[in-house]
Amino acid sequence: MFDTPKGKETLADLFAGRSQLIVYHFMFGPDWEEGCKSCSFLSDHSDGSTVHLAHRDVTFVVVSRAPLPKLEAFKKRMGWRFQWVSSYGNDFNFDYHVSFTKDEMAKGKVYYNYGMNEFSTDKAPGLSVFYKNEAGDIFHTYSAYARGLDLLVGTYNYLDLVPKGRDEAELP
Repeated sequence: MFDTPKGKETLADLFAGRSQLIVYHFMFGPDWEEGCKSCSFLSDHSDGSTVHLAHRDVTFVVVSRAPLPKLEAFKKRMGWRFQWVSSYGNDFNFDYHVSFTKDEMAKGKVYYNYGMNEFSTDKAPGLSVFYKNEAGDIFHTYSAYARGLDLLVGTYNYLDLVPKGRDEAELP
């Protein structure tokens, strides 16, 4: 169950009558005061797509572990319109390997991006795609993590065309 502005909803409910669902796992923990800067940058590129996705039988939803009131306040501050739901109190982000338990973190490596990796935080960005057939069965069809998410950031696509590129070496 997810906390949404409409109340409690299941994963099936998040499809909103469509057969395809894209879920962006946004790093925003229950004890955080604001969302991840990189996730925010990616999310700045989402609102324009949602209407076009809906016309192609796709619903786009952002999920974070922070409680819904924190998500709603940050969403308002950032001026976003996409649907953002809370997985606070459920295992959804753990199930899709974008949140890690204290026990996993204590081992020094966590399962992320299809392998065991050292990770400095108990949350990571990711994207999960689902399909719901006419019988209502839900299938997880795709996931992407880390640099696999770059294609969602339109600004990166423009920067990759210019001579100086992303200029990432210059960033602190």
